[in-house]
Amino acid sequence: MRSHLRVFFSFGLLSFGLGTMALPAHAQYPGFDDPGAAVGNVGGSGGLTPSESNIDGGAIPLGATAQVVVLFRNDGAQPVETGLIRLYPSSTVSAVVSMNQCQDEPLSSGAECAVALSVKGLQPGQWRVEMLMSHNGRTRLVTATVSGTVEATEGASDSTTSDIDTIPSELDFETLTESQTLVEPIVLRNITSNPIEIKDIYIDSFERSGYSLKTECETLEAGQACIATVSWSPKLKGRSSGVLVIEHNGPSGLSSVPLKGEYTPEDVDEASTFPQAVPGKGLLVSSLQEIDFGEDIETTSTITVSLVNSGDSPLEINDILVSGSDNGVSFKDNGCHAGDVLQPIEACPLTISWSPTRVGELLDDIQVKHDGARGVLVLPVRGESIATVSQDQKAIMLSNSDGMVYYDEQGEMLDAPQAMSGDQNPTLTGDQRPMPARPRSAIQNRSTISAASAASVLDGYKITSFSPSRAIINGPGGSRIVFNQEETVIGGVPWNINIEYDGIEFGYQGQRILLLFDRSLSSINRVTASSDSTSDTTSSDE
Repeated sequence: MRSHLRVFFSFGLLSFGLGTMALPAHAQYPGFDDPGAAVGNVGGSGGLTPSESNIDGGAIPLGATAQVVVLFRNDGAQPVETGLIRLYPSSTVSAVVSMNQCQDEPLSSGAECAVALSVKGLQPGQWRVEMLMSHNGRTRLVTATVSGTVEATEGASDSTTSDIDTIPSELDFETLTESQTLVEPIVLRNITSNPIEIKDIYIDSFERSGYSLKTECETLEAGQACIATVSWSPKLKGRSSGVLVIEHNGPSGLSSVPLKGEYTPEDVDEASTFPQAVPGKGLLVSSLQEIDFGEDIETTSTITVSLVNSGDSPLEINDILVSGSDNGVSFKDNGCHAGDVLQPIEACPLTISWSPTRVGELLDDIQVKHDGARGVLVLPVRGESIATVSQDQKAIMLSNSDGMVYYDEQGEMLDAPQAMSGDQNPTLTGDQRPMPARPRSAIQNRSTISAASAASVLDGYKITSFSPSRAIINGPGGSRIVFNQEETVIGGVPWNINIEYDGIEFGYQGQRILLLFDRSLSSINRVTASSDSTSDTTSSDE
């Protein structure tokens, strides 16, 4: 009895005090409220509620992505923790959660949080996304609805969209007139907020359409892009088409890029003498496109051209050839020759000679093989002769030493056979007979002429009159008399003259060149004729 009165008295004092303060008792002391009411107020009307139950997402262009924000409020008296969010979009759109602010921390009473959705238009028409989010309030679940319209853009009525955006959406190589390979890029970009794994990427086309693919695209994070390169090397004339297919694990699962082009090769023209420059290759050109000796040729003629590397890389000459073998066309190896390496803009001289072997028109070519663009340079050789040049009267190279000049103890120059034998006064005959030496000072005062250049001076000379002590030779410089065992300057070269029984021997710095009076009278032909006569006599005796 005493305990009940004490509780009632305390309650009465408390009520009286609160009444004096004019404050509601349950505002500060919820423990004195109705127990049923207190339980019903946990979370208010379920605790977590959407600020708007039906949200208008507006119009979304086909293929575009829109961001829609959904707000939630805690109407209860206790903090609420949110959980998993599930989205149920209509077939006209795809939707993913791009931001969830509600999961950062428990939502206090009366506070709001936001959830952002990325909605992409896939097909024209109405769209709707149902959103379901769990929480630890009394109702445990809260829903919100977002709806709108997907609008078709101009020219996109027949197109479909994908989660992989391709730039460009169509690859057109246009018209190709030359035989070459074209390479174009295609950018693949993930336009969703979730990672997308590319399962396979390939080109579907006719096997001879000429398309090929190179790419390393595998996984694309949200907003990430990669590149694929498509090469086209047409193999057939006409139109060509194909499709770049991209298979991935996105909602649409597939993307594609049409490929097309047309190959219309031009008519093939004759190849020009000099091709066009190619980057990274040497290009061999000549100072003359055609070597034309002209008309009325009756003696040996010579023309020199410059071979120039006009490319941007070094070029090596592999070989130089004359197409014909009996036209009398030849070239000298004291200029351009096999093995020469020409740096960019570097040149070498090529000297071509023609000693007509028949009367009439000359049709021949010089082939210069190299490792530059095209690999060969062909120079036409043309001319017309009215007389022939006897090949039996051409100069014969008997010996060609190292080009060194040797002297004896008295300062006299020695011929090559003397210097090599070590005998200062040998007794030699025939081709081995030494030529008169000249004082050191006389040799040193003369201009230096290489042995190879000296040999070409006698080209075109022939003997018109011949005797043991003197002879008359005729050539490009006219007729002149040469004397046995005397020095004669021809073409700027001091020649030592030695008249033999069948011709004239010219000597200079170890070179010995024989000019025959009549090759049919030379020792070679006499030995051959004698051998043939002996064979015939032996055969008849048998």
